[in-house]
Amino acid sequence: MNKQGYRHSTVHYCVQALKSIARQTNLLDPESVKTFLASTDVSEARKAKLVEDLARFYSWKHVQFDKPNYRRIERLPFVPLESEIDQLISAAGRKTGTFLQLLKETGMRAGEAWNLKWIDLDPEKDAVNIAPEKNSNPRQSRISTRLMAMLNRLPRRYEYVFRNPRIDPLRSMEVFRRSAARQRKRTSERLQNPRIRNITFKTLRHWKATSEYHRTRDILHVMSILGHKNIRNTLVYTHLVDFHSDDYICKVAKTASEARTLVEDGFDYVTDAEGLKLFRKRK
Repeated sequence: MNKQGYRHSTVHYCVQALKSIARQTNLLDPESVKTFLASTDVSEARKAKLVEDLARFYSWKHVQFDKPNYRRIERLPFVPLESEIDQLISAAGRKTGTFLQLLKETGMRAGEAWNLKWIDLDPEKDAVNIAPEKNSNPRQSRISTRLMAMLNRLPRRYEYVFRNPRIDPLRSMEVFRRSAARQRKRTSERLQNPRIRNITFKTLRHWKATSEYHRTRDILHVMSILGHKNIRNTLVYTHLVDFHSDDYICKVAKTASEARTLVEDGFDYVTDAEGLKLFRKRK
């Protein structure tokens, strides 16, 4: 797989999947493996992915393998409420909370955020430069002054914002992901809201894409934010927005400072009334 140009992370998770199967059945016996897949309690999409990993393995070992017919079932992604995301961020530790806030505001992938370097921050523009993964486009994303302050409060021990370069990035990411999952579980139980347990790093990318399409109704704008090269990957978010039930949160700004804060929080200016500025944001 390395010789064929697969990414390190793809190779890593393929090997991990094969090791997991080998612990439960004879990996060198394709029929035993197919029996195991048929009986194991995982989704059709996961089985389809495992079959692809197995097919590569058996091709390398020159073992005949008739692939079972599992198909990925497309499902609409879970999109939480912004209030639920904010509750999770507020309850998380400093590093985890900053990481989640970054994903929320930029829509970047977790791997892109994990590889973010201090040099990628532009404090003059309140922006971050995103080095892409998964063959997507590089891009720059504006962030709030609040998030920039959160980032600047993190220790600058290494060139990377979140990770230690002396530790394998995939393994350190898995440790960080498990820590975030524990914090998420505690928050869900404390607030008695099981929906919070469904908020993953990828969920925040879905939320950003959906909220931006809801706000702008511009699919090309969303495509640019996500760094997609193929618009078909972006079109799924058009199915998550119901424009017939637009409910808004309305805010009033008395000063330029208050107006700036509302704009940074995603509110749109509407009009002036009695010397005040009115803003709104979809719920």
